Amino acid sequence: MTDGPAAARTPGKDKNKQKSGDAQMLQSRSVARLAAVQALYQIEFGGGKAEEVIDEFINHRFGNEIDGDRYAEADPDFFRALVRGGSGRQEELDALLKGSMSREPGRLDGILRSLLRAAAFELLARKDVPARVILSEYIDVAHAFYAGPEPKLVNGVLDNLARHLRPQEV
Repeated sequence: MTDGPAAARTPGKDKNKQKSGDAQMLQSRSVARLAAVQALYQIEFGGGKAEEVIDEFINHRFGNEIDGDRYAEADPDFFRALVRGGSGRQEELDALLKGSMSREPGRLDGILRSLLRAAAFELLARKDVPARVILSEYIDVAHAFYAGPEPKLVNGVLDNLARHLRPQEV
């Protein structure tokens, strides 16, 4: 993960400062989603505890340089919520996902499963984020990890899940 271009700021113009702040907040949430997928994968396959992995990401990855790559800043509270929800409600999320696809979540690739759990949690618990934003963001995350058919699978599963959890929005 590397930092994207900084949002333009025009001194003295409150409207532009607000837009810039909104763009930074949206960017930091995008980074938090990508990092949450990585953290959920690490928890499942590395055996770490959620709070330890959350602390590692917040204190040692976000905004730091590791092996020549600068990790972007993420919204730490949003990241915490996604990781805690994705790991703490795993059985509930897997049951929801199973109802939205033709196979068991346990049969999916680990990154794909982590991505779908984070997205399912956000659709279920974060009513402050529009469903279409969640779908778009996690399809982008899928494209960051996969060049094959997986982003289409993510789109289909999340669209089904959104229609079930938030029918008024889709």
